Amino acid sequence: MRKLNIPIFLIAFLVFLVSIASAQETEERVVDEVVAVVNDGVITLSKVKREMKSIVDLDVQQGKSREQAERDVQAKQGELIANLINEELIMQKAKELNLDPDIEASINQRMLEIMKEYNLKSLDALYEQMRSQNLDPQEIRDMWKKQAARERILQSQVQAKLYWSFSPKELKDYFDKNKAKFTKPEKISFSEIFLSFAGRQESAVRENANKIVAQLKSGADFSQIQKEQSDPGMVTQGAGKLEKVRTDDLPEIIKTPLKNVKVGSVTDPIEIKDLGIIILKVDEREAASSESEFNESAVRLAMMQEKYPQAAKDYFAKLREDAYIKINDNYRPLVAPILYADERQNKQAAKNDKEN
Repeated sequence: MRKLNIPIFLIAFLVFLVSIASAQETEERVVDEVVAVVNDGVITLSKVKREMKSIVDLDVQQGKSREQAERDVQAKQGELIANLINEELIMQKAKELNLDPDIEASINQRMLEIMKEYNLKSLDALYEQMRSQNLDPQEIRDMWKKQAARERILQSQVQAKLYWSFSPKELKDYFDKNKAKFTKPEKISFSEIFLSFAGRQESAVRENANKIVAQLKSGADFSQIQKEQSDPGMVTQGAGKLEKVRTDDLPEIIKTPLKNVKVGSVTDPIEIKDLGIIILKVDEREAASSESEFNESAVRLAMMQEKYPQAAKDYFAKLREDAYIKINDNYRPLVAPILYADERQNKQAAKNDKEN
């Protein structure tokens, strides 16, 4: 049985473990108090303290002194509480839209996929592995749930509505003014061999990667070696192959090695720190073109991406406007200026427009 490797586990689920480290229950208990009431939910001081400690622990892991990390997080306490209030509103909205069952099902599926990847016989065995690495399974589930709720609500309530809101005339006008955005980009298709460091000596993995590349350059069958030796693809999300992706959308660590590789050829080994080594074979290239081409989906997407940041702010402002939010007087001076910054900015903009 492969031992669960912490760096690859964290990287694989970066989208939901970006800013929170595992909270430890070693801090002194404090007398709890309500920091904010959000409809029928509450933000407690103990929750704020746990979030602050998690951020401090993560900063320390990344090289900060604990004293500096504690000063930094204390200076941002108001921002942290404002974020917790917005998070509570999102979770309540997910419940209102009956998204919880679907989100729970997706989390269970992710757990099963990890269990299978590491050849574990049961979820209990996976949870035990997590605990042995100082990861709390319930905390991870909660973080995934918060991330999934935010993504799904913003996709359905903001992005989708914005995407379909533009009229044919607006689409044409935008295209005519931004034709340079709609030239045909270079696209590439490639296959991946991934050799994980997990449970192996890194030097042995590097030696094997060099051996594989030498075999491939001598004519060995990529698909056969991929089948026999590759771990689930990291770049390709387990699929082993990606079709027609924009080269500009690839991360630099992948894009640069692929730059001058011809169709049918392979890259040299690409080492991803602490994770493993990638070998890519270019299956197809589509050259870029300077000619502009109207594509309704591409134009809608470009317009949505431009307007989305403000639309998301407006959506959160509307959630707050429709909610009952009561901030403890001891924290209001820290939190309110941050929580309601967008509302004040909108009011000032409306006032300026009226005066002009």
